[in-house]
Amino acid sequence: MLLVMILLLVGLMALSVPVAVAIGLAGLVGVAAFSNLPLIVLPQQAFIALDKFPLAAVPFFILAGNLMAAGGISRRLVDLVESLIGNTRGGLPATCIVVCMIFAAVSGSSVATTYAIGAILIPAMVVQRYPAGFASSLQATAAELGVIIPPSIPMILYGVAASAPVGDMFVAGIGPGFLIAAALIVFVLVWSRFCFKPGDMPPKQKPPFLMSLKRSVFALFMPVLILGGIYGGVFTPTEASIVAVFYALVVSMFVYREMRFITMVDVLKRSALSAAIIMFIISMAGLFSFILTRAGIPTAISQWIVENFNSAFMFLLVVNVLLFVIGMFVETSASIVVIAPILAPVAAQFGIDPVHFGLIMITNLALGMITPPFGVNLFAAAAVGNVSLHRMIPYLVPMVGVILLCLALITYFPMISLGSLYLFGIR
Repeated sequence: MLLVMILLLVGLMALSVPVAVAIGLAGLVGVAAFSNLPLIVLPQQAFIALDKFPLAAVPFFILAGNLMAAGGISRRLVDLVESLIGNTRGGLPATCIVVCMIFAAVSGSSVATTYAIGAILIPAMVVQRYPAGFASSLQATAAELGVIIPPSIPMILYGVAASAPVGDMFVAGIGPGFLIAAALIVFVLVWSRFCFKPGDMPPKQKPPFLMSLKRSVFALFMPVLILGGIYGGVFTPTEASIVAVFYALVVSMFVYREMRFITMVDVLKRSALSAAIIMFIISMAGLFSFILTRAGIPTAISQWIVENFNSAFMFLLVVNVLLFVIGMFVETSASIVVIAPILAPVAAQFGIDPVHFGLIMITNLALGMITPPFGVNLFAAAAVGNVSLHRMIPYLVPMVGVILLCLALITYFPMISLGSLYLFGIR
């Protein structure tokens, strides 16, 4: 049963069938051919997969990110960071990473981060004579922070799928997010010093710091409001997503006055489409997971892993290799919803904290967003930078290596993830 469903799933995706449709058709075959369940179970389980309160945060965080991009909030964040480090050697690429980290603290989406920040900084880096392939690769990689820095849509999905506290996941994401951001900044500074030859281009003038700070006060307060409210217990992550939308809308329309009614309609359309795609994937993945669970496949896989790997070290190594391969071919949200209910209980048998394991899964699967053949960040950055993928790959490979190094540290040093939980008194 499992083999047939997986082969069908892979075959359909190879034929460019949308991921959600491929998962749903594989689930349909599983019910019709390998069980005596009535077909009415298909819509029932698809609805049950979506009938979870934390999932309400997904469309609102997507909308908040799009409002930030359209309302001038993201551009003001770029100006502020650039006023601090913009004219140093490698300062513009470092600006890209820092702004992606700040933007991620509200949007929760890597693709939204790619479009919002990439539209500003990829052309700016090209003007400063950075190779277009480098600029686009860096933007795609830095935007990965959108799913690691809290709040994060994949963290919400993992919390729902693995019954892990979403609030704890958010707090635990701080350490890995800062680690990856710091590692990328070190990489671009070293690369800019030893590999980048800017020619005779004069250094770009930094924007005045005080002016940039004044213009970006409301933009800076947004992540403080959202994250402070979550960690301070003022509102839940789901409620925080609505606060983020309301704040971004008010600032964009009445403070910065860059949002018009026509623009807002376009933002709503794009946000609704993005949210619908994710929700469709979640519902079909929930159906797929239900069929596998009813057939006892997760239990069988758990027993096989426990019998063949007698240490947490080997288990995590094998899981990371598996997730890296899966992430290259399957969309991150679908991977989390299908795989987390299978692997999280096994990880618990090895004494691995579920929150720590969630950060390992999310960090690893996020690599799939920047690796061919289905890297969504890769395609988004290529479109924004108007550059072909083959020009990005030489620059992308060392950046993936940096993320893999960070993943190894996150995997085998749990305090990178869990330390913030103790710091905030949650553990």
